[in-house]
Amino acid sequence: MAKGSTISKTLAATFVILTASTIAGIVTMIALYQSQISLQNPSPRPTLGPTTTVAPPVMRLPKNLIPHSYKIFLQPHLYSRIIELENVTSPNQTMSFSGNTTIYFDCVEPTSTIFLQSLDLTIAGEAVVTNKKTNDRMRVREVIHHNNQSNFLEIQLEKDLEAGEMHSLFLAFTGQIDVIDALYASTYEEETPADEYGTSTLRYLVATNMEPTHARKVFPCFDEPEMKAVFNVTIIHRLKTIALGNEKKIVTNIIDDDWQYTIFNPTPRMSTYLFAFTVSEFTESASSPHERVVIKTYARPDAIEAGQAEYASNITGKILTFFEDYFGSKYQMKELDQIALPDLRPAAMENWGLVTYQEGALLYEEGVSSLMHKRIIATTIAHELAHQWFGNLVTMKWWNQIWLNEGFASYMSYIAVDSIEPSFQMKVLGFMNDLHIAFEEDSLVSSHPLNPPQEDFQTYYDIVQLFDDITYIKGALVVRMLQDLVGEKPFQNAIKAYLSEFKYKNVDQNDLWKSIQKAVDEDAGHMNVAQVMNTWTDQTGYPVITINTTNGEIYQKHFLFNDSAESSHWWYIPIRVMSNTTKPSIIWLTSKDAVKKNELISKRGEWILVNVNCTGYYRVNYDLENWDRLLRQMEIDTNRIPLLNRGQLIDDAFNLARAKRVDVSLALNSTRFLRNETAYLPWESAIRNLKYFVYMFDRTEVYGPMQAYFKQQVKVLYNSLRNYTDKSEIPEDHALQILQILAVRVACASGLPECMEMASKWFATWMNNGTNRIHPNLRIPIYCYAIAAGGRKEWEFAWNKFQNTSDVAEKYQLRYGLSCTTKIWLLNRYLEYTLDPDRIRLMEAVSTVNYIAKNVAGQALAWNFIRAHWDYLGQLGGSMLITGVTSRFSKQFELEELERFASDYDLGSAAMTVAQAIEQTRVNIQWVNEYKDTILEWFEREASS
Repeated sequence: MAKGSTISKTLAATFVILTASTIAGIVTMIALYQSQISLQNPSPRPTLGPTTTVAPPVMRLPKNLIPHSYKIFLQPHLYSRIIELENVTSPNQTMSFSGNTTIYFDCVEPTSTIFLQSLDLTIAGEAVVTNKKTNDRMRVREVIHHNNQSNFLEIQLEKDLEAGEMHSLFLAFTGQIDVIDALYASTYEEETPADEYGTSTLRYLVATNMEPTHARKVFPCFDEPEMKAVFNVTIIHRLKTIALGNEKKIVTNIIDDDWQYTIFNPTPRMSTYLFAFTVSEFTESASSPHERVVIKTYARPDAIEAGQAEYASNITGKILTFFEDYFGSKYQMKELDQIALPDLRPAAMENWGLVTYQEGALLYEEGVSSLMHKRIIATTIAHELAHQWFGNLVTMKWWNQIWLNEGFASYMSYIAVDSIEPSFQMKVLGFMNDLHIAFEEDSLVSSHPLNPPQEDFQTYYDIVQLFDDITYIKGALVVRMLQDLVGEKPFQNAIKAYLSEFKYKNVDQNDLWKSIQKAVDEDAGHMNVAQVMNTWTDQTGYPVITINTTNGEIYQKHFLFNDSAESSHWWYIPIRVMSNTTKPSIIWLTSKDAVKKNELISKRGEWILVNVNCTGYYRVNYDLENWDRLLRQMEIDTNRIPLLNRGQLIDDAFNLARAKRVDVSLALNSTRFLRNETAYLPWESAIRNLKYFVYMFDRTEVYGPMQAYFKQQVKVLYNSLRNYTDKSEIPEDHALQILQILAVRVACASGLPECMEMASKWFATWMNNGTNRIHPNLRIPIYCYAIAAGGRKEWEFAWNKFQNTSDVAEKYQLRYGLSCTTKIWLLNRYLEYTLDPDRIRLMEAVSTVNYIAKNVAGQALAWNFIRAHWDYLGQLGGSMLITGVTSRFSKQFELEELERFASDYDLGSAAMTVAQAIEQTRVNIQWVNEYKDTILEWFEREASS
């Protein structure tokens, strides 16, 4: 954390006294609260049926008690600013909070024990249990904290609670403000000091991040997604700060010279992980246009003043309107706040009514932020707003089906942005990029199904591992495939019915299948939705289908990089097929056995193309003759093959080669046509796949001829855009803009002289005259390669600029560029800076280490560094670190080091990622040993031709 954010010894000694007086103050407000809340309409009681559970499961709450509502008072004691006066002792910062909660719950069956969850909280005073029907207080025998991963708080009563009646539980508590989760503190610098007497420009705020199971660290609760309830919230906060919560404010009043309180409307019935509030000195941007909902965007005052929230404000209302129309369902609240936080572990969090974002995911400054950054902002906002229905309104029953939240939110974000910002081409560029990311991770035995057994995911560390590319990206792609099969209108009708039927409820995927099936039946379709889709959600991985176009034979097999792995998985596969003489049609592969299909026979030597427009989540392999026909067609006339398939043919060829299903020369041959290709997707596919070759060989003699080939292939593309690049300008078309960035990256990485000269010239011009005329789109590659070509002077110039800018986009661009230096001592210094939050923010430490690991000069440094500092860095993002630093591992000693790391370190939530990295390293070692000579020979031949 930043300076001044730890509790002092003096404050720690007096904390108990302060807590007692605070709780007394809170209790006096209950009467005021009740008079306000009586004007509201409470939600009806939940209708969950009775269970026979008597004792709790090992990790799960019993369902004999069902929460109805919470009445919560919370008071963070943090100062928003510290006055620093000469010769005067300034107040120490305090990182504590206190509060109380009254939980109203229905008793489904008699029990003398109340189980809920509480973690790192100190219960103050007695637990008070009351029968609301008789108003009798029930005697509490004992309160027990379970010191295990269940985090149970067990309240033992002398008599049974009565079934069919409502009871209440009152608990007062204190806790510590966290680092990055639960209720946590964040800091930022403001341009003006605290007041006319002060000198500090440092500001503090508190915010929450509850997903998946952090609510129990803020107040005792039934902290499981199926335990939905209504939340009635009062926040006590310092004067001159504002409190935001899930719902609209009822009232804000002053308590005394230091404190005020804010009462919020009751929330809809929702899960605890969606509970949220912030306390800050932030200001708001102009309201986003919407006919019914008041939408406000909050950020640092200087960011609002600079107009950095304007793009988010302009687009949010449009996205919300799109979803209301598409889902046939209104957003459930009258207000929607979104806030850009200096620190937040995820990119954004969909808390109902108060969506939180990392600053870089919400703030955009014209002339500084790249246009790609604008696309990220639009997509992130759309993702979080889609959650207001998928996740908030209709919620999965347990975390093992989190794909029902995240997969749909990811899918719908692209649909919404494509409608509102069509120039971003999200249906093409977004989905194809995601397809390749998901394919790679899902090609490992250590991947997981979208819908894994819930008993395997009970603890926090188990659950958090599910928030990965499989859940988000594969989930979205499976939804995309389903939409393509069902048809756009039936699919939309099914989604409307699903959201309407399960409003405020919890679901599993069978509920979704039933809604889709009904729409299919009404449209006179014949697909058994559950039968087909369960093969895609309940199994790990995906298939590769192999086609012989001479006789039409086709069969499927689980695609894995490890060709020795055995699998019995098979899928119901929809196959959209075309040739150069026929239009697309759809056929099905519905067994594991080989079958023959007339549509797959090349009758007159024409090429056959399968998975047209890549709507199916599978790879395709062909007989060599058909591969040759397709690749020859792309060299002669690329446009005869659909754009999406040009990219996918390259991706399939390279990954089939990695799995040793085709010769590696075929994969490399698929890149020859790029000399004449001017579309982004094929280039992106080729460069991403060749990156694997770079990672495997950039420390060997293969790299020289490989780099020469890249330089040869990219030269025409780079020169076709030089009229823009040399003048630091960009094309109008969005696809051409990202193609320009790719061309600069590849040309400079391969040492193309005109590219290196361009990058160094523009960076030197900035250094010499102090004006940065580099277009924001081009800053990342130009910063990177100019710093790589330079030395200490260039690096320290960029570091100084990084320290002195408050613009989040420019900070990101510089932070990445700094990782590109080839000077080992500078990289080591940069790594050490990640341990100091005053230099590199806590939430940026992991990505900075990963940027350094991408650099061949920094990879070994980063690997040694994370092992030396795993206790610190692993808690911030262990999985991301492992993925980044092991991407080049292809030697036996690296595998042994990784295996020792797995056995000697506490991996926590990174355990699954480490297992995947071990598996991938074994695959890499075998692949390099087998193909190195062939690849060297191919690049030497092609580079000299």
